[in-house]
Amino acid sequence: MADYTDARLNMVDSQLRTSGVTDPRVLDVTQEVPREIFVPAALRPVAYLDGDLRVTGAGETPRYVMRPYSFGKLLELAVIREGDVVLDIGTATGYSAAVLAKLAETVVAVESDEDLAGKATANLDTLGITNAAVITGALEAGYAKGGPYDVIVLEGAAEYLPADLLDQLKENGRLVTIFHEDGRSRGRIYTKKRGTVTFRDAFDGSAELLPGFELSEGFVF
Repeated sequence: MADYTDARLNMVDSQLRTSGVTDPRVLDVTQEVPREIFVPAALRPVAYLDGDLRVTGAGETPRYVMRPYSFGKLLELAVIREGDVVLDIGTATGYSAAVLAKLAETVVAVESDEDLAGKATANLDTLGITNAAVITGALEAGYAKGGPYDVIVLEGAAEYLPADLLDQLKENGRLVTIFHEDGRSRGRIYTKKRGTVTFRDAFDGSAELLPGFELSEGFVF
């Protein structure tokens, strides 16, 4: 079995630190979790390159493990604390849930693809992670039953956010995503204070669109 320890360290040093990620907890956990087990065997040699990695086959809805740069920046932006309850939207094969589980107290990971959800559960079990659970369901619906949440992380880009999902945030809760708008992609954080949700853009980033978060033709806010 190949040893990816050096590749993991290089990812942290050359993609996260150089992009301004300084949170030691984020750096430590991304150096710890073996990203290669969450991608198809053919992609393991490139598991730590700076790009989104497709984890579904030809003819299936494209789904990805997010590029390290964008994911690391989102994690730092969210300021995840050890006692937080986190909702992970679009976990795919579970890499994001595994990382979040080492930062937070509890993770609820939502995945719409039943096959991916099964792989995510198996991968979490392989790593002995017991504080993350994978739920199969529509990504845009979130999982209100497990909320409200301190943090919601979208594992892909969005062109809009459903109000029902923002309603699942606690007071002072944060939602982070890569937001596509006007031809630009930016890391964005939404924060709920006194029942009102506001947002700010924090960095330029990129990610593949998540199913259910695309604007349909003729959509008007």
